[in-house]
Amino acid sequence: MDDKAKGKAKEAYGALTGDEAKKEEGRAQQRKAAAEEEATQKEKTSQAKEEARQAERKRDQQKQKDKGLLGGVTDSLSGGDRGSRS
Repeated sequence: MDDKAKGKAKEAYGALTGDEAKKEEGRAQQRKAAAEEEATQKEKTSQAKEEARQAERKRDQQKQKDKGLLGGVTDSLSGGDRGSRS
């Protein structure tokens, strides 16, 4: 049973028995569980963003590598033309 469910159970028990302290304890436990869930989600989001940045860097490096040392400049002696010369 997770903390959120335990908190709800405590709050319900407190409501049934008229125990205000138990109700508040249950609410506090639910707030704590929600905060932990939010922190976990933020961590997952940060990790996904970092993975995306790494993938972009890798893609950019591969693009640069594919262009070669001359950056896409053609060899004028071979007659090859990678780009348009207008």
